[in-house]
Amino acid sequence: MTVFNIDEEDNLNRMRRGDLYYAFTPGLVAARKRCRQAVTRLNAAEDPTRREMAEFWRQITNDDRPLPPRAATEDEEDNVLHEYPWIEAPIRIDYGTNIKVGSNVFINFNCTILDTCQVTIGSRTLIGPNVSFFSGTHPLDPELRNGTNGPELGGTITVGEDCWIAGNVTILPGITIGTGSTVGAGSVVTKDVPPYHVVAGNPAKIIRKLERNPNGKQQFSRSPKILHALQIVEPESRSNGIQA
Repeated sequence: MTVFNIDEEDNLNRMRRGDLYYAFTPGLVAARKRCRQAVTRLNAAEDPTRREMAEFWRQITNDDRPLPPRAATEDEEDNVLHEYPWIEAPIRIDYGTNIKVGSNVFINFNCTILDTCQVTIGSRTLIGPNVSFFSGTHPLDPELRNGTNGPELGGTITVGEDCWIAGNVTILPGITIGTGSTVGAGSVVTKDVPPYHVVAGNPAKIIRKLERNPNGKQQFSRSPKILHALQIVEPESRSNGIQA
């Protein structure tokens, strides 16, 4: 492996902008190690409390803001700590410092976030199991790619508020998923998703637009075509539900 002699701060800024940068400089190797150690502490915890979970997230994202004062009950703690995500371990994250998460976000197990560039997840968004956020990528030219000695690049990922990303979804660099949208299980998102749309498939394609009531709420459809595309199992005797 090449020993890189470049400006670490400039290299970091290039990474965050999505420009070509080098991932195996001492500074970035150390940054990933710091995050990996913090993630390991979360993954090793058995049944952490809501406050412990928030503290683990602070360590992962390198957030130096103190947690709010402790509440009297666990239910009250959940309200007090709403700006920190609810996480089902294990998860995997590269840097942690390039992640921005809104309030009341749920992240299910085996989530992978490669936060080469900023990954933003809006408030009240639900992330299913085995979801991957890949904000990093590599040059297509193999000579430029050059294994660990070559440069990498990336693109920001933005998931709006009130979204549902179902299980086994992969989101590629540079993607924006609009507010209120749903991505069906097993999808690979290669293009932006407009607000209030349902997409599914590999590559993900628009299944339908979610109509809005005058009061601003979404109308739920029981269309068999949509339910099938979203991998929904819906016996007639049961209320429908999308597999997370």
